[in-house]
Amino acid sequence: MRFIVSSTTLSTHLQGISRVINSKNALPILDCFLFELRDGMLTVTVSDSETTMTTTLEVVESNADGRFAITARTLLDALKEIPEQPLTFDIDLQSLEMTVLYQNGQYSLVGQNANEFPTPVTLGENAVRMDIDAQVLLNGINRAIFATADDELRPVMNGIYFDITTESLTMVASDGHKLVRSKTMSAHGNERAAFILPKKPAVLIKNLLPKEEGLVSIEFDERNAVFTLDNYRMVCRLIEGRYPNYNSVIPANNPNKITIDRLQLLGALRRVSIFSSQASSLVKLCMSADSMVINAQDIDFSTSAKETLTCQYAGTPMEIGFKSSFLIDILNNIPSDDVLIELADPSRAGVITPVEQEEDEDLLMLLMPMMLND
Repeated sequence: MRFIVSSTTLSTHLQGISRVINSKNALPILDCFLFELRDGMLTVTVSDSETTMTTTLEVVESNADGRFAITARTLLDALKEIPEQPLTFDIDLQSLEMTVLYQNGQYSLVGQNANEFPTPVTLGENAVRMDIDAQVLLNGINRAIFATADDELRPVMNGIYFDITTESLTMVASDGHKLVRSKTMSAHGNERAAFILPKKPAVLIKNLLPKEEGLVSIEFDERNAVFTLDNYRMVCRLIEGRYPNYNSVIPANNPNKITIDRLQLLGALRRVSIFSSQASSLVKLCMSADSMVINAQDIDFSTSAKETLTCQYAGTPMEIGFKSSFLIDILNNIPSDDVLIELADPSRAGVITPVEQEEDEDLLMLLMPMMLND
């Protein structure tokens, strides 16, 4: 079996899917790319047994159909060193001996039996399907993924919850301290449905989406989801279980409202938090008429910092404590010049939203406070 393919096209596609492969695998075949050539189209698949990703590319010419597996790391590293040129793959499908010919040389290596590769899962007949614009999906994942948990006791918190209605799609993530609710009206389903996408496949799809244009198809049943892009397809195991009612934890009545420049607040937090206790990273926000004072101190090292910012404040003077790293994460993921921070009292969660929402979007972030030891 022999085929010719562009070196940079192959390298780009292989790098796009290679992040699926774990650094340590129980099965040696999971360290491999599965190559399948049929009718002039080359399909390459990788899997970690829970997530499988496939990419398809056209070959310049081929003389037969066939399939084989090849160690991913060796091939990736070899292709990185080759500038754009045609590569000729010559494979003996019986012995799996393989030669890769390039302009001034060749690589010789041995493939593995393609039949050892895990068979892909198929969705059940009750699978739900929806289409979403690639950039809308990318924005939602980008805004939510930082808030996912790493919690062995509550696995449902370790992914992004997709809550689909006939009018909107809401992506939710929370680790119990912070919560993101990113709602878009520019995507919706034909029925009420939901699934929890684990963090690893969410990151994998996020890395592919920036170059995508047009629609992404999402199909899912109770156990698995399939994301179909222009040149890539990802099948992944979903997190099973019931996601908590996220709307019930968002405080409804928040009479104290702060409007403040996001970048100014971010800069002040970065400066002041250097002097916070390393154990807690606590910063204290003191609000009064048109000003916010940010305090941090580390009693163990007798260090402290304080900075005053101007803001619009409507409410009674109050003090509230937050973990600085969480507040910085939230502000980094809000795409607006000014943010609105709504507070009820120092013991209840703060609600943080962009002052100007993007078109067809409703973005809300929530952060639990920390106790102040005054």
